[in-house]
Parts: sequence; structure tokens; C-alpha cells
Amino acid sequence: MNQSFQMQPGVARSLASETVPIVRCAGLVKRFGNVTALAGVDLEVRNGECLGLLGPNGAGKTTVVETIEGLSAPDEGFVELFGLRWGSGHDYSIRNRMGVQLQETRLLDKLTVEETVRLFRSFYVRGLNVDELIASVRLSEKKRAYTVALSGGQRQRLALACALAGAPALLLLDEPTAGLDPQARLNLWEIVEQFRAKGGTVLLTTHHMDEAARLCDRVAIIDHGSVIALGRPAELVLSLAASQVINLSLKGELDESKLKAIPGVGSLHQADNNYALIISDVGAALPEVLSQIQRQQVELIALTTHQATLEDVFFSLTGRTLRDP
Repeated sequence: MNQSFQMQPGVARSLASETVPIVRCAGLVKRFGNVTALAGVDLEVRNGECLGLLGPNGAGKTTVVETIEGLSAPDEGFVELFGLRWGSGHDYSIRNRMGVQLQETRLLDKLTVEETVRLFRSFYVRGLNVDELIASVRLSEKKRAYTVALSGGQRQRLALACALAGAPALLLLDEPTAGLDPQARLNLWEIVEQFRAKGGTVLLTTHHMDEAARLCDRVAIIDHGSVIALGRPAELVLSLAASQVINLSLKGELDESKLKAIPGVGSLHQADNNYALIISDVGAALPEVLSQIQRQQVELIALTTHQATLEDVFFSLTGRTLRDP
């Protein structure tokens, strides 16, 4: 077994016997002045699963995570971790059982990779072997390099190593691959999957649908501080009752009702001159869609089709894409 991701035996046994969720949020409300960042969030993270919070920037994902981490107190509602609440005399115990990677981790420029990991390891009663932990995030060759000299992907892997230093049972990741290139993202995903394989529990935020689909057992879609959908990625996609999506870019006035009336078109969503049609049978519907556009004398600028995804679920629920503010 790779010791770098092995939880402490006592912790693993206690978690296995727990009947309560690893994380439970009930009625979370958080306000910043006149802005309501969280509007009554109810959420559970089960032992051993990866739950993803999926939504655009500003949806409330980071606020949920900061509240769970104990960095921000809710105005209403409560958070329980391992059946314990912040401020109930168990804060030290909670912190020793979870690892956190913030959206942006400030590393000390004049410390080496090894010194940084060793520092974070010292914060915990128990933890992982420093050399093995560095190797597990593929930074052995950078062991004596100063953090200021690391690339963006290397810094993210170092931040993840710091989050894993205390052999946590729960790993909280806030946009862990933001700004990374495809290879760096893949490397980070593999590290998270190794942690999961050893029985770890993960809560992560993302606005990348491919990340959520690969890593997460369940996904909570968040918009404007509320959970608007929750389930397994495949179940959420199936809820569209669609096999494919037709995306149209048009120039001119379109009578949408005639497109909606085409057999096989489940629903239609429009933003400016761009349309997304949720289709159950693209082979039957597409010819009629093109004919209807021609009959209405609307200019077709672009047309693409793709398999339905989590982003289409979000668009269907909100009329916006995950990249929209």
C-alpha cells in the first residue's frame, strides 16, 4: 500500500463505524452586506465519496467551503463535521482530521518544497512521511527548490501535498485545477483519485464539467447561493431526457414556438442569438430544424451538436452557461 495516502488506522476505524455523514450542512445562510451569498444550503458528504460543487464563479461554492472549513461562520444554519460542530469544544479534533487546499495557496517564497511540507506536517498530531508525500505528488526532483521557482502546476501539487500532510480523512479542495494546463490538471486528478482509493472523502468545487464528471460520485449544482440540483453526474444528464444537444447561432428574428413544436425537441434555451435545443432523437429532429430555419428566412451562422453534459443540465436549469457570471 502507498503509505503516502494511508489514513491513520484509528481514524479510519472510527469513520467506518459512524452513521452520520462526514459533512452535514443544514440551512446555511451567509450574507455580505446586502448580498446573500448562501440562501439556505442543505448538503451532505458521505463517508468515502467525492462530492462536487459545480457552478459558475460567484455562485456561492467558495462560501460553502469556507463555512465548512470554519473560516466563516454562517448567519443562519450550522455545519457538522464527523458529527461535531465548530465552536463546541472539538475544533482541534476536527482540524486534525481534514486537509484543505484553498483556491489560492500563499506559499513562502524562501522555503524549499521539503521545508514547506515539513512545516505543514508539524501542524498535525499525526501525519505522513515527508519524503513519501513529496514523491506522491511528483515533486521529488524539486525537493530542494524554493517555492518561488515552481511552475503553476507544481505549486498546486505542493499545495495539495500540504493538504495531505496530516493524513486527513476529509479533503476540501476549492477550484484545485484553476488556471492549470491539461497535463497539470490530469496529474492533480490522479493524486485525488489515489487519495480516494485509500478510503478518503473529498469535497471539491469546480466549474469544469469534465472534472466533476471524472472525480465526483455526486454533484451539487449551485446557482445564486442555492443548490438547484443534486445527484450522480449520469443521473443529472439523464434528467434532461436527451441524447444530444443542438447549438445554433442565428442572425434574424426566429419564431421559437415552431422549433419547440418539432418532434424530438424536448426544450429550447436562448441567449442573444444563440440557441440550445435539447434533443431526444437528433436524426429525426435535425432535418426539420434546418427546414424550419430556412422557412423563416433566418440566417444560420453556425451549428454544432454534442452529447448532453453536466453543463447542459446547468444551462437547462438556469439559461446560463457555467462560464457566465
